[in-house]
Amino acid sequence: MPDGEAGLRTQGSETAAAATDAATPELYKAREQIQPKLARGKFRVLKWGLLFATLGVYYLLPWVRWPRAAGEPDQAVLVDFEGGRFYFFFIEIWPDELYYVTGLLILAALALFLATALFGRIWCGYTCPQTVWTDLYIAVERLIEGDRNKRLKLNKSGWSAEKVAKKVSKHTLWLLIAAATGGAWIFYFHDAPTVFFQFFRGEAPGSAYLFAGLLTFTTYTLAGMMREQVCTYMCPWPRIQAALTDEETLQVTYKVDRGEPRGSHKKNESWEGRGDCIDCQGCVVVCPMGIDIRDGAQLECINCALCIDACDEVMKKIGRPTGLIAYDTDKNAELRQAGEKPKIKIIRARTVFYAAAFSIVSAIMLLTLGSRATLEVNVLRDRAPSFVTLSDGSVRNAYTVKIVNKDNAVRTFDISLAGGEGFTLEAVGLSSDGRSVAADVFGDDVRSIRVFVTAPADPVAPVSTPIAFVVSDVGSDESATNDSSFLRGRAK
Repeated sequence: MPDGEAGLRTQGSETAAAATDAATPELYKAREQIQPKLARGKFRVLKWGLLFATLGVYYLLPWVRWPRAAGEPDQAVLVDFEGGRFYFFFIEIWPDELYYVTGLLILAALALFLATALFGRIWCGYTCPQTVWTDLYIAVERLIEGDRNKRLKLNKSGWSAEKVAKKVSKHTLWLLIAAATGGAWIFYFHDAPTVFFQFFRGEAPGSAYLFAGLLTFTTYTLAGMMREQVCTYMCPWPRIQAALTDEETLQVTYKVDRGEPRGSHKKNESWEGRGDCIDCQGCVVVCPMGIDIRDGAQLECINCALCIDACDEVMKKIGRPTGLIAYDTDKNAELRQAGEKPKIKIIRARTVFYAAAFSIVSAIMLLTLGSRATLEVNVLRDRAPSFVTLSDGSVRNAYTVKIVNKDNAVRTFDISLAGGEGFTLEAVGLSSDGRSVAADVFGDDVRSIRVFVTAPADPVAPVSTPIAFVVSDVGSDESATNDSSFLRGRAK
């Protein structure tokens, strides 16, 4: 084959391959980072207020002190694994009372269900940790690199000393915020002032460094690098909320009936035959999720309402009524198209159900919390040996009486014996009158008391005799009873 013909064939193959590649659509597109513009308006102010409030609670709450009994931690909110307690201001949860924590989780879920049924993804838009910290990170980015246009220009420009300085400064502040977030987390599980100094001296528990590192990494990665991807791809809530909303749910909505047909508008032009939307893209550039609300309800929308602020600002400038984008319902869109007056329906079957369930669980929690006992008693009988026969023929059983004092103060308890004709009760290290003993128990403490019950010799007595230990608070009428049994051998 001549060399010229081979060359022509090779060139033709390359041209055909290039044409094929050009005709084949790309199946993957690299993510373009969203650079939202700063919105100004009532919803942006509301978001700022909630951002500072929620972050303030998270970072400062472990430092709040609360007066408690001597020997107890004075931290208002503390999960004390070492002491086996959960402290929340005046409430103290013991390990056997974890059902209160379960109740709180149920209440939180029901509150979220109710809020979603009423206002859509209002949790996602205003108080979700991912939203709050991402908003904070974007604010830092805006402070250092400027608003949207400046950030876009900086990212497209080549590397320079100014660009390096801004990028390094931004990521440094991001890391500091992430470290503060991880550090604040461990304060909820240790005394905050103590572990703060231990942490920097290298004396804190290993778990403190582990979880501080994990929270630092996740905060920096999720809020700084991934941002909207967490809400779109990682969070299950957008998929779940569809089951909680209906046509009466208030959600951020573009009013198609008023806005269309859209298009640019010049000053002094008539508004006849067209909609109020001038296609300025203002609602798009402020969206932290990078979506166009005019495309209708979308999984990515977190109902942050920043597009409402942007649109209202434009409507004021062009002299049109605000509210082209607003919290509205699908039902109202249908009513407007039918020429009927829109209305908001708060009381619906699902909202009544969620509100009723929330009220019932709250009432149960309050009743049980208000009537919770501050005294618990547990009695363990020795099994090896089950009984001892003394020299005079009497029989003795040994028991361990555990008294749990859930009050903050020291209390004196009377331990008495119920049942067992002629039985006597004695305790190690405590004086006894034969049927009862008195014991002091520190506040928020458990005391184990070794007691002996002795029965007189009786050859016809049954092998097992039911008895009960009654523990009463000397200073109040609170008491607790624990049933047990007295054992003896059969007469030979």
